[in-house]
Amino acid sequence: MKQFLFLIILPLPLAIFGQDCDCTSNFEWAKKTFEENDAGFQFAIDNKGKMAYEQHNTLFKEKISKIENADECAKIIYEWLTFFRSGHIAIRSIDKKPSQQKEKQRNEGVIDGFKDWERMDIDFPQFQDYLKGKIENDFEGIWVSAPYQFEGTLVYESYEIGIKKVGNEYIGFVIEADGANRTKGQIKLRIKKDLSATYYMQDLSVKDFESAILLGNNYLEMGFITLKRVFPEIDAEPQIERYFHAISVEDPYFEEINSKTVLLGIPRFWGSKKSKIDSIINANKDKILKTQNLIIDLRNNGGGSDFSFQGLLPILYTNPIRTVGVELLSTPLNNQRMLDFINKDEYGFDEDGKKWARETYNKLSKEIGEFVMLDEYPVTKTTFDTIHKYPENIGIIINENNGSTTEQFLLAAKQSKKVKLFGTTTAGVLDISNMYSAKSPCEEFELWYGLSKSMRIPEMTIDEKGIQPDYYIDKEIPKYGWIKYVSEILNE
Repeated sequence: MKQFLFLIILPLPLAIFGQDCDCTSNFEWAKKTFEENDAGFQFAIDNKGKMAYEQHNTLFKEKISKIENADECAKIIYEWLTFFRSGHIAIRSIDKKPSQQKEKQRNEGVIDGFKDWERMDIDFPQFQDYLKGKIENDFEGIWVSAPYQFEGTLVYESYEIGIKKVGNEYIGFVIEADGANRTKGQIKLRIKKDLSATYYMQDLSVKDFESAILLGNNYLEMGFITLKRVFPEIDAEPQIERYFHAISVEDPYFEEINSKTVLLGIPRFWGSKKSKIDSIINANKDKILKTQNLIIDLRNNGGGSDFSFQGLLPILYTNPIRTVGVELLSTPLNNQRMLDFINKDEYGFDEDGKKWARETYNKLSKEIGEFVMLDEYPVTKTTFDTIHKYPENIGIIINENNGSTTEQFLLAAKQSKKVKLFGTTTAGVLDISNMYSAKSPCEEFELWYGLSKSMRIPEMTIDEKGIQPDYYIDKEIPKYGWIKYVSEILNE
């Protein structure tokens, strides 16, 4: 199972180190653990050179010696980890305080920070009457926060925001909020005369954006922040509504674009989504197999489980699909994962699965320090009995947020004569995968690293390169126009 894991450091009260557990000792533990157990460590050293690694360590040891709190230590160790690759690595501080106490402290800290926050007092009924009479369509209006992608996570903010022009700038203020972090009237954003924007996040941090733009009539976009207009009501444009639906949902969906084209959106390949992916494919399979063109929108799908995309393969199949396998690095720590599969109910292994894990553990334990191939052959071939007439053309939409399992699916899909990729280059986090974690001796940190290495290395690496589209979608085509563009190409 491949997972695409991002490091997200949340704003928490600063954690001070315990006795004999300063940042230097935690760094030395992380360094030793990674060197001995990560499947991609030696590959990175071979590529970049031992001298570069030694210089990297010298630089970070000096930085780390000056750090006195755990959160800053986690950040600097993560920076050290990026020498090896950009994905399938992480480290986090382990907060031992009860969750209720943590949440209370966080809310108290944020509320204190907002006590003296700048406010804008508005006569709301009068503001609504003013908006009803407006002819010009600009930033003024009443908006709600749309879900947005931030550091690989879909974020929801429960705000209703009014935006009013004051002098040469537009000021956004809170109309309704959850009451914990924001209260009525507090300033939430500013859009200046040159259209640069400032947005105030939930945790008090400030985000500056080069520009604020209206997308159609009802969406305001500032960097990764999106607001949806709820008043005054203005006619919606279908392709823009479709785009914002695509980037804000977590479950798969199906839609008929026109008589010759259908759309299947899959925002996640998580194992927990497999049943929903299979269900929506099966519910619409007759329609898919009678329609000339199929668009699969994978934008922002960061990965999950290879099992989740198996239902797609028979639809796009034209010839045997070759899949290059992986090797697991056998170490006592790494092999512990197989025992976890056996002994921990959270993994959900049945008796057959536990039997496989026990056999695999025994096999790995005989070859400590070596890379071990679990499959009988390095390359497997997947075949199906039927090549469907329809869909004749399959366009898969990809972007820079696709990684891990999603990239594994793309390697399989690209082997079909029906498939073309549209969009931008993917993230490039696939070669080293199968993440596992270890806790530091003082249980202040959890380090995540990779257990497996693809046997495509070094002839066909994906990490740091990504998978390129067959049709690059340049910035002149707005994001909400990607599906229309792909549909037009498929229908030519």
